[in-house]
Amino acid sequence: MNKLWPFSFNFLLFAAIASVMPFLVFYYQELGFTGAQIGAITGITPLVTFIIAPLWSGIADATGRHRLIMSFALLGGVITLFIFPFLITFLPVLLIAVLVNFFLAPVVPFADSATMFMLAEEKEMYGRIRLGGTIGFGLVASIAGVLVQNYGLKIAFWGASIFLITGLVVSQKLVYGRVKSESSTRGGIRIILSNPRWLLFLILAFLGGMATASFNNYFFPYMKEVGANESMMGLALTVGTISEVPVFFFGNKLIKRFKAYGLLLLSLVVTGLRLLLFAVAGTTTLVLIIQMLHGLTFAAFWIAGVSYAEQNAPPGLHTTAQGLFSAMVMGIGMAVGGFIGGILLASIGGRDLYLTFGITILVIMAIVAVIHSRLPEE
Repeated sequence: MNKLWPFSFNFLLFAAIASVMPFLVFYYQELGFTGAQIGAITGITPLVTFIIAPLWSGIADATGRHRLIMSFALLGGVITLFIFPFLITFLPVLLIAVLVNFFLAPVVPFADSATMFMLAEEKEMYGRIRLGGTIGFGLVASIAGVLVQNYGLKIAFWGASIFLITGLVVSQKLVYGRVKSESSTRGGIRIILSNPRWLLFLILAFLGGMATASFNNYFFPYMKEVGANESMMGLALTVGTISEVPVFFFGNKLIKRFKAYGLLLLSLVVTGLRLLLFAVAGTTTLVLIIQMLHGLTFAAFWIAGVSYAEQNAPPGLHTTAQGLFSAMVMGIGMAVGGFIGGILLASIGGRDLYLTFGITILVIMAIVAVIHSRLPEE
């Protein structure tokens, strides 16, 4: 099957993310929201993903209507993102942010599930397809920073809408597995969660979500603390994105060398260390150097998580498995990270925020690794 379509869809999806996500906290600050209000938005909205992603993924597996649900989700995302910058008070902004997450919650797991199916016997090449997202994010990140600096934050939302509507067209070429699950949506999730290894895997996914929240929501406010302007912030995103390229490209070799679970642990170790380095860095130059570790954090983490979910999904529940992984990362992990991060940013600043998150992730990851090692062999 043609690998161009999932590659292109990833390019457009992550171009949309690069257009708007890094600027959301700035937008909330520009509207005059308090730290608690910002923490509430960044904490509540991912909870929608936590609930909706596995729900819609389960419905798709049970009905086989993946493309219809994906199209509806993308169209809803386009409309809500376009409306977003017209709202300026807290409750309407919170509502539209919830709706954005409601619609876009299933998009990533659906895309990953389709990619794995279209790769057929070449599933280990997932990283090279996902590389399209890295290229899209990297190209748009710097451009978005310049556009926002010159034309204001509204341009970020409208740019994301344009990328998503184009992604809607491309998504019609994605192909999903035709095997329907014999379990109900709730029953399929219960089957997966009955496995203790899956529970430990989801805890690690949660830690990755916390780290992702700290980067996506609070990296720019942190860079502002060390004296960076918007263009430098965009450059920092580009540096981090470039570091993903070799990791995604050679993802098949990393999975073969470390296995999915081992690569997941390695990525979280590097993530914790990267957060600690941000805590002690005091200049934009040091921040740019530390950004070179990004590939060994997010890229390696995502390859490992998607591969583990695919390899350990029960028959007919592959999209459900990807939905659970995405829900823990983009849902509850980012919800907790976003809510706590908003409070920490307002009270102790970005550097100590990263110190707190780095220590927390390393400690919990170590505990999970010990418990996992004591489980009986499957």
